[in-house]
Amino acid sequence: MIEAGHFAAFLALAFCGFQAGFGLAGDRARSGLFASLGFAAMGFAFLTLIVAFARSDFSVQLVAANSHTLKPFVYKIAGTWGNHEGSMALWCLVGLGFGAAADWLMKSDRRAFEARALGVQGLLSLGALAYLLFASSPFTRLDPAPLQGQGLNPLLQDPALAIHPPMLYLGYVGYSFVFALAAAGLIEGRIDRQWARMARGWALAAFVPLTLGIALGSYWAYYELGWGGWWFWDPVENASLMPWLIGAALMHSLIVTEKRGSFSAWTALLAVLAFCFSMLGAFLVRSGVLTSVHSFAVDPLRGSILLFGLLAFGGFALVLFALRAPKLSGGPAWLAASREGAMMGNNLVLTVATATVMLGTLFPLIAEAAGQTISVGEPYFNLTFTPIMALALIALPVVQAWAWGKADLSSLWKWAAGFAGLVAVFWLAGIGPMDIPLLAGVGLAIGVWLLFGAGQEAWRRAKTLERLPKLPLRVWGMTLAHAGLGIFIVGAVLQTSGRTQTTLALQEGETQSIAGWQVRLDDVSSVEGPNWYAERATLTAERGGSETLLQPQKRYYPAARMPTTETAIHKTGMGDLYVALGDGRRNRAGETRWTFEVFFNPLIDFIYLGVTLIAIGAGLSMFGKRTKARPES
Repeated sequence: MIEAGHFAAFLALAFCGFQAGFGLAGDRARSGLFASLGFAAMGFAFLTLIVAFARSDFSVQLVAANSHTLKPFVYKIAGTWGNHEGSMALWCLVGLGFGAAADWLMKSDRRAFEARALGVQGLLSLGALAYLLFASSPFTRLDPAPLQGQGLNPLLQDPALAIHPPMLYLGYVGYSFVFALAAAGLIEGRIDRQWARMARGWALAAFVPLTLGIALGSYWAYYELGWGGWWFWDPVENASLMPWLIGAALMHSLIVTEKRGSFSAWTALLAVLAFCFSMLGAFLVRSGVLTSVHSFAVDPLRGSILLFGLLAFGGFALVLFALRAPKLSGGPAWLAASREGAMMGNNLVLTVATATVMLGTLFPLIAEAAGQTISVGEPYFNLTFTPIMALALIALPVVQAWAWGKADLSSLWKWAAGFAGLVAVFWLAGIGPMDIPLLAGVGLAIGVWLLFGAGQEAWRRAKTLERLPKLPLRVWGMTLAHAGLGIFIVGAVLQTSGRTQTTLALQEGETQSIAGWQVRLDDVSSVEGPNWYAERATLTAERGGSETLLQPQKRYYPAARMPTTETAIHKTGMGDLYVALGDGRRNRAGETRWTFEVFFNPLIDFIYLGVTLIAIGAGLSMFGKRTKARPES
């Protein structure tokens, strides 16, 4: 069966070639047909890999290296994409899927434009498939086949990590079709309101799963790695954050192009950059240049091929932009003190924030290539990224109330006084019993400010309670997304500034306290799972007369020869009591004392609630009714 899948992947490669050729020649019907055929062929090829993993077919090298007969069935399936070759196969499948979806969904009167977009998407899929088949084939056989596999990386044997890669790829590869639309528009020299209306849905279709994928990865790192936090400025985390920031800028820029016909060149550039940063993320994760718990270690040759692909496609798009951008219509003139000006300011801030993240991520690699060792960590991002974003967030509720063309600045002092009042409230709370640091108080003020701004904007549009439920989905989407951003800020600030952390060393029956909790170690026992064995501690945590049982583990996976930490988390509604089991040490009296890393993370669920609302809001905007833009001559 795996040979049939291998053959189907080559068929998909051929279909992509026809899709690209007919599309760039302007043949919409044939290009769309081959896009659908390519997706069907790659879908069958990927299905054969799933079947090979499900059957533990160790004659397939990929299965032997990433599976094991004792592994739970769901992780056998997840093992299909929990490695370099399988993840690239998934990348190709998603790319071809976007091409097929575009064939089915694009129904405009610009047939030549649609054909060229499909042609560019075909070129991108052709390059990805060529890399898969000739440099990273997942279909290689082993002869003789081993009797047992090596097992999937234990860190990836987790429900969140089973869903995390497909969600990220829907985002990363989704921007490939936004890139294709931009390239087709630049080839025609026409980035207008109709183009923006079409591109906006595809940009949101990439943004929503990318948002959820990043959130899933963050939550996995929170409960699986035992570090007690939700974001560590890990280089691979940054690799997913950069296209997200550019994608957010792109969404706002598309609104202006769709409604006003402005920012056409800038919007096209952002569409190109969103895909370039997605390609950069793929290169960083799969090239072997980064050391991370999230990355795939790959040999330098394949990393070099990925880098060449990034430079080739990115260079082509940027050269095309440089040639065509001066000829694009600039749209009506706009003032800095207007909604258009505010949107451009938002775009510039997000672009600069992306640049600071990119510099912090890549500079250590550049320094290492020059023979120096430099570490860039959390202090750098706190001093650069955080102030930049804080200024944009403070301005957001103000500028979203501005009118198109020219804004009324007479009420600006009221907004300034309102925010200053919020800061004063939280500052006074900081010097009182709540003990909130001043900077944390400013952060909380920003979060509440965003929530107020979201509600105020919805009320401004509805004007009455009766009209509030009748607001368009796009307005509700914007409101939810901005409110989600505010909730996220509140959760992030409280978790970061209010977290309590301590290391406990306990013997059985001993009790110590943290954040008002009395934590007692009852016993430590050995347990065994389907493909692991572990030391499991049983602790009783008591506060205010109520008790809860916590059972953190230290697991060991014999097939992979790798330990993992399984934390215990008790959610109180106001925060998480979080426990990670450390090592046990025997003293001279023969008694064993076990160490535990214990955290209390206040309102950390606000972080994930906020991100979920951002994704829901973007999804509502994607499905909301749009005003049809008149085609421009």
